[in-house]
Amino acid sequence: MSVRTGRPTGLTVNGEEQAGTRRSRLRLVVIQALVFSLFATLGVRLYYLQVVSGEQYRTQAASQSVRDIVVQPQRGLIVDDMGRPLVSNRTSWVVSVDRTLLGKLRARDQRTVLERVAEVSRTPVRDIRRALLTCGDPGSIEGSCWNGSPYQPVPVAEDVPKRTALMILEQPEDYPAVLAEQQTVRSYPSPYGVNLAHVLGYLSPITEDELDQAEADDDSSVNGASSVGRAGVEKQYDAWLRGMPGYKSVAVDSMGRVLGDDGEVQARPGDTLVTSIDARVQGVVERQLAQTITTARSTFDTVTGKNYVADSGAAVVLEADTGRVVAMASQPTYDPEVWVGGITQKQLSRLFSEAAGTPLLGRATQGQFAPGSTWKPFMTAGALTHGYSPSTSLNCSSSFRVGNRDFKNYESGAYGFISFAKALEVSCNTFFYRVGYDYWQRFGSDVSDVDAKDPLVAEAQAFGFGSETGIDLPGEASGRIADRKWKLAYYESMKDYYCGIADKPQDAETSDFVYTFAGEFCVEGFAYRAGDAVNFAIGQGDTIVTPLQLARAYGALANGGTLYAPRVGKAVVGPDGKVIQRIPPQVQGRVDLPEETLRYVDEALKNVTRVGTMAWRMVGFPLDEVPIRSKTGSAEVYGKQSTSWVASYSDDYVVVMMVSQGGTGSGTSGPAVRKIWEALYGVDGESVVADDAAIPGTTPPAGLPTFADDGSILPPVRPTTEESR
Repeated sequence: MSVRTGRPTGLTVNGEEQAGTRRSRLRLVVIQALVFSLFATLGVRLYYLQVVSGEQYRTQAASQSVRDIVVQPQRGLIVDDMGRPLVSNRTSWVVSVDRTLLGKLRARDQRTVLERVAEVSRTPVRDIRRALLTCGDPGSIEGSCWNGSPYQPVPVAEDVPKRTALMILEQPEDYPAVLAEQQTVRSYPSPYGVNLAHVLGYLSPITEDELDQAEADDDSSVNGASSVGRAGVEKQYDAWLRGMPGYKSVAVDSMGRVLGDDGEVQARPGDTLVTSIDARVQGVVERQLAQTITTARSTFDTVTGKNYVADSGAAVVLEADTGRVVAMASQPTYDPEVWVGGITQKQLSRLFSEAAGTPLLGRATQGQFAPGSTWKPFMTAGALTHGYSPSTSLNCSSSFRVGNRDFKNYESGAYGFISFAKALEVSCNTFFYRVGYDYWQRFGSDVSDVDAKDPLVAEAQAFGFGSETGIDLPGEASGRIADRKWKLAYYESMKDYYCGIADKPQDAETSDFVYTFAGEFCVEGFAYRAGDAVNFAIGQGDTIVTPLQLARAYGALANGGTLYAPRVGKAVVGPDGKVIQRIPPQVQGRVDLPEETLRYVDEALKNVTRVGTMAWRMVGFPLDEVPIRSKTGSAEVYGKQSTSWVASYSDDYVVVMMVSQGGTGSGTSGPAVRKIWEALYGVDGESVVADDAAIPGTTPPAGLPTFADDGSILPPVRPTTEESR
C-alpha cells in the first residue's frame, strides 16, 4: 500500500492565496477610483464656487456679515407766520434693550434684567415683552410690537428721567443688554400760551400695513421704527416733515452678534412747515373761547331752568381775501404732549370719551351744528336774485302759521312790515318764514317731487354748504343741506327702524314724542313739507354746518364772492433755509351774485353791528375806522339748549364763534368776538392803535420768515411805505 504525500494540499493553499491577492488589488483599484472621482468632483465644485460663481457668493457673504441700522431723521419744525415755533423737537432719554445681547443670558437672568428695567422706568414687564416682539411673530400685537431692524436696540421706555438713564449707564453690570441714550421727540413751545392741538395733530408709530404700502411704493422715507402724522398738519404735510432716514452699517458674526461699525449714511432732517397761523391771535382766540364757555356754564338759562351746558365750542379767524387760516380753536381740547413717548390706554379712552366731551374731535372742522340766524344773509341773497327786491316789504309778525303749527320769532319781536335789511338787522324769523313758504308754494307743494326748484337751497349750495371746504387738514366734515333729496334718502335708510317702533304697542321706554314721531315718519317721512321749507329759511331743522364752512361763506361776502379752500400751510422750507414750495391760496369757486346784491347784504350786516342784534356788544367800538359786519344766531335743537353763533367780517378778516348749548348769539359769544376784533386791530377803548395790533401792520405778512444760517428764525420783513406803493 502506497502512502500519499502532502504536496497536492500545499499547491491548493498557494492558489487560494494568489486569488485573494488578486481580489485585494481589485478592491484597492476600486477604492482608488472612488477616491479619485470624489476629489475630481470636489475640485470641479470648488472651481465652480470660486471661479465661476465666486463674485456672487462673495457678495452674499458680505451682505450676511454687514447689517444696516436705521438712524431716524429729526422731524421738521412747524412755525407760525412770524416764524415762532409751534412744534419743535427736544431731547428725550430713551431706554432700549438689545435683543441679541439679551438672548445670550440665561432665561432667569433675562427675567431679572427686564424686571429691573420695568421697575426703574415704571413700565409694566408685559409691555416691555410686547415691545421686544417683532411684528408678525407669534404673540405680537400691532401698535406694541417692533417693526424695525432685528439688529437694532428696541426702545421700551421713552422720556424717562435723566437720573434713571444715568443710573443704567453707570451700572452696566446690573443692566446687561440695556442701553440709555438721548433721542429727539416732539415738543410744543406754546408761544402766547397756544394749544392748537386740533390743527397741529400728533404722531404715532407706523403700522404694518403702512410699512407694507411704503415698501410697495418704494418709499424709503419711512421704516419700521418711523413715527408718522395721524392728524392735523402733522398728517397733511407728513411727507415733507418726516425727512429721510440715515443708515449705520454694523458688522455681525454668523450668530448675528454685532462686531463693530462699518460706515454710516447721515439722516436728512425734515423740512419746516410755515403756517398762516399767528400765535398771538391764536392765543387771544383760545382764551376768549375758553372764557366764554366758562361764563356760559355759570349763566342761568330761563328756558330750561338750569345753567347752560356749553358742552363745546369753536372759533375761526380767516383772511378774507385769501382764505388762509389765521387762528382756529376748539373746545374741549387736549394737551398735544400726551402723545409724546406713547399714549396710555386710559389717556386714549378719555380723548374718545363722550363724557369728557370727545376732546379729540375738532369742532371747527368736524363739529356740525344748525347755523340758526347766521344763515339768513345767504337766504337774502337767494331771494334777491329770485323774484324779490330791496324794496320788498314783508310782515315781521310774532308768529307765522303753517298748517296747524305756529312758527314763532326767537330773538326778535313783532316789527310789522319791514325790508330784508331790517329783517337781518333785527333777526326776524317770521319774515324769512314767509320767503321760504312762498317758494314752497310756488315750486314745491308736490311733496314727492325731489327735483322741485328751490332758490334758497340752490343759494346755500352756491356758498359751498353741504360739501367740504377743502382745507388742508384731514377728517373734515361736509355738513348737510337738508333738501328734498336728502330727506328722501334719510327716509329710505331709516324707515325700517321707525316703522318697527310704530308697528308695536308703545312700551314704557318709548316716550310719547318718539312714538308719535315714529308713526308719522313711517307713513310720510319722505315728504318735504312746508314746515321743512320755513325751517330751512332760518337755518333750523336738519341743516347743519361746520364753523369753518360758515366762516368761508362769510369770507365770500367780504371779498366779493370768491370761495377759497382754506389753507393752514403757507410754505415748505428746507433745512438749509431755502423755500422748497409755496402753498398759494386756492380758489374753489365763485358765487354768481350781482354786485348790488352783495353790496346790499354788506350794508345790512353793518347795521346789525351798529344798531341791530350785535350793537349792544359793540358800544364804543370805533366802527367808523374799522367797519365790522356781523350776524348773530341762536340755533334751536330739540332736546338741547340753544347754540350761540356770531359770524362777522371786516375788509381784512372773518371771525366766527360758536358755543354749543351756550345761549343766544350776541349774549354769549358777542363779548369774545369783540375782544378778538380789538386784538386784530389794536383797538384801545374807542381808538385804533395799529402798533398794538396782534399782527404788526394789522394784516398778515405777505412774505415768509427769514431762516438765518445760525438756525434762528426771524419775522418776515415788511415792505416800507414806499416799497408797498
